[in-house]
Amino acid sequence: MTAVTSVSSTTNKILGHPLNAWYVAAWDHEVTRKPMSRRIANRPVAMYRTEDGKAVALADACWHRLAPLSMGKTMDKDKIQCPYHGIIYNSAGRCVSMPAQETINPSATVPSFPIVERYRYVWIWMGDPTLADPDLVPDMHQMDSPEWAGDGLTIHAACNYQLVLDNLMDLTHEEFVHASTIGQDELSESDFVTTHEGNTVTVTRWMHNIDAPPFWLKNMRDKFPGFEGKVDRWQIIHFEAPGTIRIDVGVAKAGTGAPEGDRSQGVNGFVMNTLTPETDRSSHYFWAFMRNYCLDNQLITTQLRDGVHGVFGEDEVMLKAQQEAIDANPDYEFYNLNIDAGGMWVRRILERMLAAEGRLVPSA
Repeated sequence: MTAVTSVSSTTNKILGHPLNAWYVAAWDHEVTRKPMSRRIANRPVAMYRTEDGKAVALADACWHRLAPLSMGKTMDKDKIQCPYHGIIYNSAGRCVSMPAQETINPSATVPSFPIVERYRYVWIWMGDPTLADPDLVPDMHQMDSPEWAGDGLTIHAACNYQLVLDNLMDLTHEEFVHASTIGQDELSESDFVTTHEGNTVTVTRWMHNIDAPPFWLKNMRDKFPGFEGKVDRWQIIHFEAPGTIRIDVGVAKAGTGAPEGDRSQGVNGFVMNTLTPETDRSSHYFWAFMRNYCLDNQLITTQLRDGVHGVFGEDEVMLKAQQEAIDANPDYEFYNLNIDAGGMWVRRILERMLAAEGRLVPSA
């Protein structure tokens, strides 16, 4: 088991959020010709699609009187019109028309933000646009791979996004928060290995020759009707900065080679999670459950989506209560256990990113 190493007091606090990074702004189907608004990293953003289908993100405040552009309407080609006085901007945020005057003030612009569409998501870069390299979009290839099927939803989490990252990097909480679905005693009894490299952290846990919890027993019986017996269970948590966590999860008939790489006698899923800070005390939690079995069965897709949503609902209650307790005890610093090793490395990576931006200040 990976031991906890000493950390700075900063690591024990809730940090800010890096800006020079890709965050998910929306599911791709959410962004349409009709403008929408979403707060990203404390800043309201207006999003819409041009006539040729390209996603656009502008600051949701008109240059003139700060009226929300998301309340306006899209015009021909790539333009959007302010709902208050009719000023029109193009997709780069530059004013192209003003009411009652031919001369356009050269300062009449609103910030635009780089956008990349990938893995069924619209990703946004809120920091220095010259650093917005599409190759830095976190890997979530299971989301649109033909070898995987699944669906997901969005949770509006009433807490700082780092509390959700903590929650996902240490799954021993399942034993207590999700006792009736995916939790079991073996979670906190089993060893785990934590590794880190660059902007990634991986936590690996195997549980051998155990009873499958209800959620996984149902999935085994979906693939292997009438299944009975012990299983080997795995959880491989992979974090990629600043807020994406893919969790390779599953069970296989005990002793059939899953730990060595043969998962053919089991069921394998990926819990796909990507967190976007909304404010310092709220976040957009985009998630999906993808599987590599029974790919054409829409019933299983819907059942899994709804079942995982119910599990995450239990997390929502706990995380909201935790945020309220943090707000009520502003001088309290977190303490760490061995199980916090993954989350601690996540915070160190975020510290490094914030320091590079000159913004390393713990949040209140």
